[in-house]
Amino acid sequence: MKNENSAFIQPTEPLLDLAALRADTPGCRAVIHFNNAGCGLMARPVLQASVDHLQLEAAIGGYEAAAARAGQVADFYAALAELLHTRPRNIAFAGSATHAYTKALSAIDFRPGDVVLTTRNDFVSNQIAFLALRRRHGVRIVHAPDRPDGSGVDVEAMAALMRAHRPRLVAVTHVPTNSGLVQSIAEIGRHCRELDLLYLVDACQSVGQYPLDVERIGCDLLTATCRKFLRGPRGSGFLYVSDRVLEAGYEPLFIDMHGARWVAPGHYRPVDTAARFEEWEFPYATVLGCAAAVRYALRVGLEPISRRTPALAGRLRERLAALPGVRTLDGGPAPAALVTFAIDGWQPEPFKAAMDARGINSALSYREFAQFDFADKEVEWCLRLSPHYYNTEEEVDTVAATVAELANGSAR
Repeated sequence: MKNENSAFIQPTEPLLDLAALRADTPGCRAVIHFNNAGCGLMARPVLQASVDHLQLEAAIGGYEAAAARAGQVADFYAALAELLHTRPRNIAFAGSATHAYTKALSAIDFRPGDVVLTTRNDFVSNQIAFLALRRRHGVRIVHAPDRPDGSGVDVEAMAALMRAHRPRLVAVTHVPTNSGLVQSIAEIGRHCRELDLLYLVDACQSVGQYPLDVERIGCDLLTATCRKFLRGPRGSGFLYVSDRVLEAGYEPLFIDMHGARWVAPGHYRPVDTAARFEEWEFPYATVLGCAAAVRYALRVGLEPISRRTPALAGRLRERLAALPGVRTLDGGPAPAALVTFAIDGWQPEPFKAAMDARGINSALSYREFAQFDFADKEVEWCLRLSPHYYNTEEEVDTVAATVAELANGSAR
């Protein structure tokens, strides 16, 4: 298992059966899908697991179908526990990464003057949540500085801020949505453990792309979605909750009959597991699709995925950087598979529409998604391209050639 902060790109081509992987991915026939950081293309087993359960619900009833598939539902927790090197009891299903994140925040009894220590590259919804906490509870938000070379947060400066402020929460996004930056989450985690600080990691863009070990990261809470590099269905995510947090009695602000037991007219007792962060109602077809997606990723192997996926992005980034009028924006020594770039002479929506018209899926990012980062880079918007292991080198070259064509074109 590699350190989460190390360089994952290796020169050796991993032994993946691309033909079989692409045959398993119906969308490969229709588009060049370079929007895996938005939503990965589902593999057939993932689609089949969801569809089969919906058909079963239609045939015998929703409650009855859930009971009949209880073993497969339990595998959602077992599969994610294997992926993250923890136990099933530490995993909670959520409707999205943001749902998981806000559930985690709601469990913290913030008081006026409490400090949330974060980075300048944390995800936009997380930053807005911190601002909402400031407005409602009077917390203070402290942003650790970045290193001057643009390679992410200055961990030593962040550690000094931990010692100076004793924050109620330290929160870091592993791979920001607006660039290929990979933050040093395990290094930060070591400082949090030394100082006994609560540590929340957003792994939305790294789960399914890199091997993750929550014990090595040292986090108390970790959130992610299943729809991105895990290639699961939309409307799904999860929350990892450490034993330390469970034993300390943290629970979400609004806990329901699934997460607690009404033991007396005036009393309730939270369940002992991360299920206290769930609600009673589940989209069971989605849960089963997520379990299938995690098992699929485990079968392919996170080590080869973590080599191939950033390597494809590196190939693309190198080709784009050589184009006149194109400026790549990603920092750090070993960027992830999110390739962001600015292009002269185009407005965002027409440029993305031109890519769409050529059968290439992409995503736009705007200044409002990354106020600090885009201000530093002096850009108002960028296009994000995010390949995955099932994409090919030929697709990378086609995408780069298309950007070159548009950069030289006149229709803006």
